[in-house]
Amino acid sequence: MIPQIRDHRSIRKYSSRPVPEEVLREVLEAGTRASTTGNMQLYSMVVTTSEALKKELSPCHFNQPCVMQAPVIITFCADIHRFSTWCRQRGAEPRYDNFVWFTNAVIDTVLASQNVALEAEAHGLGICYLGTTTYTADRIAEILKLPKGVIPVTTLVMGYPDGMPPLTDRLPLEAVVHRETYGEYTPERIDELWREREASEETAGLLEVNGLPNLARIFTEKRYTAADNLEFSRRYFEMVEKQGFFNQ
Repeated sequence: MIPQIRDHRSIRKYSSRPVPEEVLREVLEAGTRASTTGNMQLYSMVVTTSEALKKELSPCHFNQPCVMQAPVIITFCADIHRFSTWCRQRGAEPRYDNFVWFTNAVIDTVLASQNVALEAEAHGLGICYLGTTTYTADRIAEILKLPKGVIPVTTLVMGYPDGMPPLTDRLPLEAVVHRETYGEYTPERIDELWREREASEETAGLLEVNGLPNLARIFTEKRYTAADNLEFSRRYFEMVEKQGFFNQ
């Protein structure tokens, strides 16, 4: 396994050291080499280094300190606008304003973002994905002046780490790999796959802080609640529709 994958950590504290422009360019170019649907590159990367714009974006990411600390923020957007514009300019009528092409564009976008992450780490930079992007996509689109056909999918903060956190655990390989056909998870199998994580010191600390009996309830009652899930889902769905991806 290559070191950038084996040793990956989400970095949430950054030094004030700027990212050299030549390094940033190499990192961004790595994104363009990702696999893409039909070589259409249905994504855009909006790079933010301006302190003023970072201040505007910070509330969109729940004011996480890393947004202001990191010298570079990259908002990865699903983008059918550029390709559709090219088609029309050549006398071809595009029909990429629908759900399947939203899905294709999201896949392109995430693939590009992971290339960027790997290249950044190869240069000694740290990154952190911000899941808050889909929660506030409407406001992010306003700040970044995204036209119809473009919608935020994910965001990376990037810079030189100020310290290195420990590796986070992962479920064993057997938890996520199915051979030939999908194997059902029996109660016994679920217990086995989550045993190590549930028995960890980190989990014990989380249970004590949250006053809950198990880790699953921390996820459903504290981290990703039903009310939040439904509200953020509604807002993102409306934004996807507004940006023109759900035409039939």
